[in-house]
This record gives sequence, structure tokens and C-alpha cells, in this order.
Amino acid sequence: MLKVPNKRCIRRLSDKGLRAARARNLIAVAAIALTTILFTSLFTIAMTINHSFQQSTFRQVGGDMMGTFKDITEAQVQELSDDPLVVKWGARLMLGMPSDPPFNKAHVEVSYMDETNARGYFCMPTTGALPREGTMEAACDTRVLRLLGVEPRLGAQVTIPYTFTNGEKHADTFTLSGWWEYDPAGMASMVVVPRSYADRALAGYEHAGGHGSTGTWTLNLYFKNAMHIRDDLAQIAQNHGYQTDDPSGGRYLKTGVNWAYTGAQFASNADPSVILAIAALLVLIIFTGYLIIYNVFRISVTGDIRQYGLLKTIGATGRQLRRIIRRQAYLLSLAGIPLGLVLGWCVGTRLVPVIMAQLSYKVTHVTAHPLIFIGAALFSLITVRISCAVPGRIAARVSPVEAVRYTEAASGRKKGRKRGVHGARVGRMALSNLGRSKSRTVLTVLSLSLAVVLLNGAYMFTQGFDMDKYLQNWVVTDFIVGDAGYFQTGQGYTSADQGVGDDIIQAVGAQGGVTESGRIWAQPARVQEFVSEDWYRMSHGKWVGSETVDLMMEGVTRTPDGRIADDATLYGMEKLPLDHLSVIDGDLAPLYDPNQNAIAAVYEVNDYDEPHMDSAWGQVGDEITLRHVDEYEYYDTRTGETTPDPDALDAGFLGVRAKAYHDVAYTVCARVTMRHSMSYRYYGRDAFVLNADVLRRDAAGEIGVMAYLFNTTPEANAGMEAFLKDYTENVMPTYDYESKQSYVDEFEGMRGMFLTMGGALAFIIGLVGVLNFLNAVLTGILTRRREFAVLQAVGMTGRQLKQMLVCEGLLYAGSSIVAAVCLSVVTGLVIQSVLGSMFWFFTYRFTLLPVLLVTPVFLLLGAGVPLLTYRTIARQSIVERIRTNE
Repeated sequence: MLKVPNKRCIRRLSDKGLRAARARNLIAVAAIALTTILFTSLFTIAMTINHSFQQSTFRQVGGDMMGTFKDITEAQVQELSDDPLVVKWGARLMLGMPSDPPFNKAHVEVSYMDETNARGYFCMPTTGALPREGTMEAACDTRVLRLLGVEPRLGAQVTIPYTFTNGEKHADTFTLSGWWEYDPAGMASMVVVPRSYADRALAGYEHAGGHGSTGTWTLNLYFKNAMHIRDDLAQIAQNHGYQTDDPSGGRYLKTGVNWAYTGAQFASNADPSVILAIAALLVLIIFTGYLIIYNVFRISVTGDIRQYGLLKTIGATGRQLRRIIRRQAYLLSLAGIPLGLVLGWCVGTRLVPVIMAQLSYKVTHVTAHPLIFIGAALFSLITVRISCAVPGRIAARVSPVEAVRYTEAASGRKKGRKRGVHGARVGRMALSNLGRSKSRTVLTVLSLSLAVVLLNGAYMFTQGFDMDKYLQNWVVTDFIVGDAGYFQTGQGYTSADQGVGDDIIQAVGAQGGVTESGRIWAQPARVQEFVSEDWYRMSHGKWVGSETVDLMMEGVTRTPDGRIADDATLYGMEKLPLDHLSVIDGDLAPLYDPNQNAIAAVYEVNDYDEPHMDSAWGQVGDEITLRHVDEYEYYDTRTGETTPDPDALDAGFLGVRAKAYHDVAYTVCARVTMRHSMSYRYYGRDAFVLNADVLRRDAAGEIGVMAYLFNTTPEANAGMEAFLKDYTENVMPTYDYESKQSYVDEFEGMRGMFLTMGGALAFIIGLVGVLNFLNAVLTGILTRRREFAVLQAVGMTGRQLKQMLVCEGLLYAGSSIVAAVCLSVVTGLVIQSVLGSMFWFFTYRFTLLPVLLVTPVFLLLGAGVPLLTYRTIARQSIVERIRTNE
């Protein structure tokens, strides 16, 4: 076979074919542009959400550094920062934190940091500059200034109090060198001081036994990418003779990974299910674009099939015909893809703020990252290439003789002649027309129904969010009042100093409308239980390594029968909180009687309110002895001798034991679980519940009211909310509160976010489906102009022709609705099984409401589009249409 240099000829044929069908080209360009809009808008939304998530999380975690070495020395900072894996680094020297009013409700840190670290921590002054060395200058955010009552002004005098981690208090007056706006998303406010001041303040300070952050350095690092942050940190440590795995081992360095970097999250969580989910999403997007572009090229090839047959008669090969179609597709892509990139980015940027608002992000960081446009263009080209493959094969396989008489129904098994007594009915003709190209009909119906199924699935998903389940897991009463620190993440209730006083309880009662109330007394310390060695090892092994547990075992106090003294926590509850305990087994009745030494063992639960049966050891009927410690003493674990100066001992050999105490025996009456909102809000110790009067009788030292719980009448709810907001902000800022309404608002926001995201996806894919339907109807009618003219020439009236076209449109719409109903039933079963296991507050409720709502829209499209299209072709006479040979 001779190889003929005919590429130029193929190009000319392809280009002339394009110029000869300009109207059809517009439809194809619109289809490609629409597909590109789909990709670009989705990529824009995804990358903007990702970028905004990273920026917001950077502020929440305190900086944009990739990895951190914590609690190290200055010499280690210099050593580790010189590693070749490090691209950029910044360092920080910690002093302390203020804790007394007005800072008791705000997390504020006082430290020195270099400029790189200040930029990474978002602590670069927008007005002024960082403090100069050798001066008494300081820079801070506007929240610190507001709490101190100082007007932001360069040169203003600010007095900053702070406390070392050993309890040593300091306060100095600084000259304000600069400030920046406080970011509410951040967990902490920063006060930056010069290195010279930090060295003076830390002179003579001994960092005892490795405890506390005062006097330690933090090294923040940046790498080439964020895919393997933890591995990079471990490698740097290993390069310098350190290790990051075993805290009890030698030369251990504490590290931190900034999980705001989604690359680090993906590298850590890239299990097969995550990869499959991403792949499934990409396949869905490609398939959605394929639905519309395939139909365009299928119809285009069908219209030009006679020309392709003629080309084959003069020697064109199937491969050359496929090249003609591919070249036309790529040329159309040159027009459609750039248009789709621009419009898609605009659509994406308009949708992002709506979605981000539902995601509770205060600021949206819109991005125009090149990957958005490169990825969208690449996927659009892939979709175009896949979409024109089947039409190319059709053109390549048809014989010249068949091409002359080709119709969409010509391929496949021949059907016998139809015989009937009813003649040609309009409805039957419409049904037959849809059957002429079953693949096109199926794809059009599928594209329309897919959008409805997605919308219906999103609606079922969000309607399945059960507020009662959600509130049941979080809300105990209408209001909970406590110390501000009790509600702070990572703090909780730690001492009687945080107790709720009678002042606020009386103020609440004076408002009226309180229907019931109760207090939870708490003793987070000065209590010891006696457990087996196996339990001690298991419970502490959840948090530290086995070698560390072995070291802890060397300093424990044992009873004669070998049981080990371990710290425990106690609750003392009045009737209302006792009523909200969930009983696993046993009876709570003895707990209501202060004359009985009854106690309940508290078990932890998962998100589905199912107890972890290995989270506590107390069983109903057990007699538990608790040691209430009146006084502790420090001792050397190597010798067992008491030491009067604990700071003189290395922390590894420092032990604490009870010196003065009284033991009380209690009987376990029940095993219970409790809501997180009425607990200490942290874990790590075994917990028990006593009657409030019993705890106050037996407790060692001072105890306080951890939380005050109360319910109000519906009429008084809003007024109480306003009162507590004003009281905790202006009258007694040391207090804070939670309300049922705050959880209701949080729940509604989350449900709205999912509905918006699902609705946006359904809208985009629905737009593709509708335009695919428009394309199928429009091109189907335009390519059959001669056929319609012949039908009218043999007696079909214009009215009958319009009726047939409307029937075709209604059959498309009706088939789509039926398919959507069937697929929604299947989707509902998937939602029930999959999402029910993912979201503990999900209750499956099947509905077809969205399907019913879009049915009139589909029927209107099915009837209206064919009529409008017919008006276009009816402008030509029957003779003109018969003579048309596009």
C-alpha cells in the first residue's frame, strides 16, 4: 500500500467542512464551552474553598509554617535550620501568657520572634513596625489593646502582664511600636517583644525538668512542598542525630505538622476509598460533559454521512475520516475552551461566596491559580476527544453505498414491515422517531434525569439531618453557665477558682421564666482511685508509649494487694443534671439520696451515643474506695525520699504522692454516660458521679460549681439569651454561657451548607442536561428538515407536524422523570446505608418532592422547545426544504 502525503488535503477537507456548517459549529462551540464552564466552575469552587480553607486554618492554628520543632534550645534552632531540606525558617522564644482579668477570656502569648516567624504567624504590624532591639518597645494586635483600654497609637504606653509556666508573674510597660488588626479566626493574640528584653526577663529562669514552654524556642520550617511534612521533619531530626518517634527515648524532639496544608492531609489519609471517591467525581464530571458533546458530534456525523461516503468512494480511509472529525473537534475547541474558561471562572467566583457563607468562613480568598485553567482545559480536551471517538467510528465504518441512504435507524437489525389498521398516528410516529437513535435518546434522558437525581439526593440528605438527634448529643438544657475558661477549647474546668458564684445564679433567677435548674459541683484533682496494673497500663497507654508507662510505674503508690493509686475526677450533681445521665445498667435512685454512699461510673461514648465499654472499669455492685487527698508531697522516685525542693530534681525522677488523706468507700449503683456539654470537657482520667451533697461532705479542699444548668419557658428564652449575653460581656466577663439556640443555629447553618453545595452541583449538571436536551431537539429537527418537508408534501399538516414534535419533547421529558424516580429510589437506598453510617445525626426520610417540583419545568421544556424550533424551519417553503442538502 502506497503512503501518500495527503495531510494537507485532509486539513483542507476538514476546514472546508467546518466553514460549510456554520450554524452547526455554533452549537458545537456552545457545547464545548458549556463543558469547559462546568469544569472551570467546579475547579474554581474546589480550589477557592481549598485555598480559603488553608488561609482560614492557617489563622486558626496560628501560622502558615509547614512543620515545627517545639520546646528546643537556641543551639538546636541553629543546628536544625541549617538542614538542606529547609527552604525557609523562623524562630520564636516564648516568655509567658497573661491569665488574670481582662485576659481571662482571651488567649494571649508574649514572646520574641524574628521577622520571618512574625510573617508566618500573621503578626506583622500593618501600622508601625516590629520592636527594635535594645528598646522597651512591643507590638500587638488590636484585641490586646482593646482589652487593656489603650487606643491604637504609635508611642502609646501599654502595660503587659504575663506569667511564666512556673507561676512567676511579671508586668512591664512598653512603648507601642506597631499593631495589626485582630483576626477572630485565630486562637491566640500575640505580643511581640525584642530579643534583648526577652533575654533580660529570662535571666536566672531555670527550665525545670522540661516542663512548660517559658524559655523554650520554637523553630518553624518551610519545605519545597507540603506532601510529606511529617517525613521531612523526621528526616531533619535523623540527619542531626535526633528522633521524633518515642518521647521516652533519648534525643527526642517534639514536632508539629500544620494540617492546614491539604497536601499533608491527603498524603496522610490517601486510602483507597479517598482515591476512588476523587476518581468517581472526575468520571462523573467527564461523563456529564460527554453527554452533550457526544450528541453534537453524533448528529454532526449523521448529517455529513453522505459526504463521508463520497470521500470513501474516491479512496479516503476510515483513519483519514476520523482525522477529519478530530481536527474539526480540536478547531472548535480552540473557540469553545477559552470562552468556557473565562465564563466558568466568573460563574465559579459568583458561586463561591454563597457556598463559603454556608461554610461559616468569614473571608473568601478567591484564587485564579493556573492549575484551574490548565486542568479545566485538559479535561475539556479529553472529553472532546472521547466524545468524537464513536462518531468517528460511525463515519469510518459506513460503506459508500450505505452512506447515500443512511439514517440513524439504518444500522443494526432490519425490522419487518409494519402492518396495522389504525394508520400513522402522531404519537406512534414520535415514539418511533425517538427509537431511531436509541443511544442518543438514552443519553439525553440520562443527562436530564441525572441532575434531578442529584438534586433529590441532596434534598434527601439534608432533610435527613435530624435536629433532635443533633441536639440530644450536645444540648442538655436551654442554658449552661460557667467560667469563661470552662468553654474554651483545650481548657475545661481545672480548679475551684473557676466555680460559678451565687451572684450570677441569683441574677438569672431574678430574670424570671426559669422552670428548673441544677448545679454540677466538680473536683478535678485531689482524688485518687485504686486500679489494677493492667488497667493502669491500658488507660495510660492510650496517650503515651509503653516505655513511658514503664517509667511512670516506677513512681506509683501501691496498696498491700498490689493495686495502684491513680488520679480520678468527681462530679457532684443535683437533681436536674442527674436526670440527664444515660444509664447503661443499674439504678440511679440511690444517687438522689444524700444519705447513701452511692456512686456511678462514667463511660465514654462515640458519636452515635454508644458507650465504649473499655473506657471505665466500675461495675454495678462494686465497692470502690476513693482517696480524698488533703495534702501532697514530692519525692525522689529513685530513693522514695521526700524532697522539699521539687525544682531541684529532674522531672524524670520527680514523683507526687498523698501525704494527708481520708479514704471513703462507695457502692456503684449504675454505669452511666453523659453529654460532653455537662462534662469536664477533656478526657484522660476515670470519672465518677456522686450526689452533690455527698461530694461536698467528702471532698478534700475547696470545690466549686463547674456548671449551672437551667431551663426557661419558651416566652422567656429570647430575653434570657439577651440578658446572659450582656451580663457575660459587660457585667461579669469572667463568665460565659452556652444556649440551645446556638446549637440550633449551628445545625441549620450546616444543613444549609450541604443543601447549597448539592443544589449548586445539581444546577450545573442540570444546566448541561437541559442544554443537551435543547441540542438534541434543535439539531434533530434541523437535520430532519427535508424529511419533514417530504411528510408535509405527502399530506401531513403543519399542525400534525407540531403535534409530533411536541410529543417527542414530552416523551423526552416524561422518560427523564420516570428514570429520575427509579434512580432516586436506588439513590435513597445508598444514602440510607452509606450516609447513615457517616453522620450520627442522620435519619433516612425518602421523598420525591424535588422530582415533583421539576416535573412542570420539564414538561414545559418538552412542549415549548420543539414549537419554537418548528417556527424557525417553517419560514422556508416545503420546496426550499426539500432542495436543502446540508
